[in-house]
Amino acid sequence: MRPGSALDKGAFKRGNSVYLPDRVEPMLPEELSADLCSLKPNVERACLAVRMRFNAEGDKIGHKFVRGLMRSHARLTYDEAQSVFKPKDGKTAKAALPVTDILKDIYAAYEAVQIARERRGPLEIDMPERRVKVDSKGNVSSITVRARFDAHKLVEEFMIQANVSAAQSLDEKKANLIFRIHEPPNMEKIQGLSDFLPSMSLKWTMGERVTPKRFNRMIERAREKDLAETISMSVLRTQMQAYYTPKNGGHFGLNLTHYAHFTSPIRRYADLIVHRALIKAFGLGDDGLSDEEAVRLKEISEHISTTERRAMAAERDAKDRYIASFLQDKVDSEFAGRIGGVTRAGLFVQLDDTGADGFVPARNLGNERYIFDEKSKSLRGSDTGGTYKFGRRVQVRLLEVKPLQGGLIFEMLSEPEKGKRPKHTPQTHYRKRGGGYKGKGKRGH
Repeated sequence: MRPGSALDKGAFKRGNSVYLPDRVEPMLPEELSADLCSLKPNVERACLAVRMRFNAEGDKIGHKFVRGLMRSHARLTYDEAQSVFKPKDGKTAKAALPVTDILKDIYAAYEAVQIARERRGPLEIDMPERRVKVDSKGNVSSITVRARFDAHKLVEEFMIQANVSAAQSLDEKKANLIFRIHEPPNMEKIQGLSDFLPSMSLKWTMGERVTPKRFNRMIERAREKDLAETISMSVLRTQMQAYYTPKNGGHFGLNLTHYAHFTSPIRRYADLIVHRALIKAFGLGDDGLSDEEAVRLKEISEHISTTERRAMAAERDAKDRYIASFLQDKVDSEFAGRIGGVTRAGLFVQLDDTGADGFVPARNLGNERYIFDEKSKSLRGSDTGGTYKFGRRVQVRLLEVKPLQGGLIFEMLSEPEKGKRPKHTPQTHYRKRGGGYKGKGKRGH
């Protein structure tokens, strides 16, 4: 795909593929993304590849980018690959039998790379990811938690290493490229986390260096108190949003000094730019990064950062609407969940089974007024001190479903925990008689 061609302009406009529950909106035309550029067993495909070498401790000791043809020997699901690494009932999936020895060698290399990963200490937030399955009629057939195997982690880690190699190689050549940047959390968010943690009987000392390893240690301490998911959510909300830029700034979450997206040129325009930069820097062809693109990298970076956020919002909204539709006939049913957000207006609750997010208005919490406590991320009853705080497990009843907006309204069934009566702060409490509340209902934490 040549820079400036009609195909290139269309890919740039979209910026990336969008993955919705019922379909994929590809960055490239389907004839390319699902056929000519898609791997198929025993079919040769043109590729830009990186050959990486690691020592026994998992440190990368060399890499080289090459252009050539590859022939895939099998197309496996993660389940099938996992059956080679850790067989179920001693059996390996039939589809994986022809490549069992190769996969075992790859897994051995992954185990070595894991040693270096643990030393590096990237941020480890393992939140459940739910998959919404839609049938041919457009109805939700199931909502399941996506299984996460060593096979997933293996692919992810080697993709990260390939991305690092691309960024390092181009930076050493002083070549133009687009980096993937993730900045450290700002002090305001860290202060908010530090203020909140004592309510969970945990502590974060301000003044010490903020590192991914510190977050990981805190999550492990929270695991001992059965608070790992709550604290993981809190840590996740301190993080800055990653973005693209031609200026290197490192990746805080992965704890890397050099990072660029290289591995998915079919579905991300950023990767396509990096491929072209590598082709030009290493003389791998005449279809490398053009001079026009090189001077537009800042503009390109800003555009694809915007399209990425737009795609993420579309994916989130579509999932919310499908889940709301799935729950439409379950009004008046009771559900278990966890408080995932606290505001002056009420509580956000995430359901255990479906991962659906809904809202409990403050007026549905009882007859007393509830005061928002910013530090502890909680609502406290003005008369009794009864408290609903972030991360608590609760039971709720579904009162209303708005499928088009993906909105759910709940009634709280769980009684508040005992707590101290708050000081009277009229600017931050819900007014029962007025039928509304003072202040803006912005999702907290």
